Amino acid sequence: MEKEKDKPEKLQVEEKVIEMLRTVYDPEIPVNVYDLGLIYKIDLADDYALSVDMTLTAPNCPAADFIMEDVREKLESIAHVKSVEVNLVFEPEWNKDMMTEEAKMELGFL
Repeated sequence: MEKEKDKPEKLQVEEKVIEMLRTVYDPEIPVNVYDLGLIYKIDLADDYALSVDMTLTAPNCPAADFIMEDVREKLESIAHVKSVEVNLVFEPEWNKDMMTEEAKMELGFL
């Protein structure tokens, strides 16, 4: 059992979550799910239970199961994270305006 003083700041763990999400890619798109704007919410509770709301570029994405499992596995590998819940949502509907500037440049939208 970890002592309270041994736990990192929540902000440090949240930064690690984002860093890890940036390693998950849709196999058909050369941009990570975070920069694509597919991550709608990251909620790290005080007990370090993690909940993430995410979407896909299309509801019928053939890689949906692969992407969701990749997100879950990578987030579960983060030290101090107690549990991971990945929720697939389609509201609001994703559009290219949700991407970072870097992602838009990478995909030729700028």
